[in-house]
Amino acid sequence: MPADPAAAVGAAERRHVGVLLPWANVAVEEELPQLGEPGVVFHYARLVPASRTTAVDDSFWHGLRAAATGAVDSMRHLPLDAVVLACTSAGFTGGPALPPGVITAFDALTTVLHRRRLARIALATPYPQPVTRAEAEALGTHGIQVLAHASLGLDDGYPAITPRQILDLCAGLPQTALARADALVLSCTGWRTLTAATALQERLRIPLISSNLAMATHARPPAPGAAP
Repeated sequence: MPADPAAAVGAAERRHVGVLLPWANVAVEEELPQLGEPGVVFHYARLVPASRTTAVDDSFWHGLRAAATGAVDSMRHLPLDAVVLACTSAGFTGGPALPPGVITAFDALTTVLHRRRLARIALATPYPQPVTRAEAEALGTHGIQVLAHASLGLDDGYPAITPRQILDLCAGLPQTALARADALVLSCTGWRTLTAATALQERLRIPLISSNLAMATHARPPAPGAAP
């Protein structure tokens, strides 16, 4: 039987990450294990907004943030090294304060962009246009210039988005912007991006950062001697 790489990692070297997951999200649990490194263990708790909605709006985002306290408490006996709210748009749309130490997928995204010195990006999202514009503005306040953005204009149904839809969406981004961009960002944890990302990377020859990749990268153990 082939050796399991994760099994070779000693318990002392494991990193445990709590993932607060919007209740209708299926992509995160599929993609994080493929993107994470051996030794990183993801523990999931689902967030149910009080509105019991799945479409992105204030009641959804604020409901996720309000539900985070109970979700963190449900994992209180786990040896967590980090906790992330696996929703990008909940990171730039306001709402109740998160429990201490909890970051959002948007925080992970901006951190990874800064660490990799990717200061100019093209942005693609499944969100409605106003939400995409709000994200572009929020990225700007973090020192990340959005050269162009495109969106599918959807407020729900992200698991049903196909790789072809993502490829077609990105094909509509201005070539002049893509030529100047340091990276292409596929924002949102709820759409499956791995297949499209591979094709886009080959086509564009620039780094591609998805929200789920940003969370997985942020979850990696720090390199020896790296600054905290």
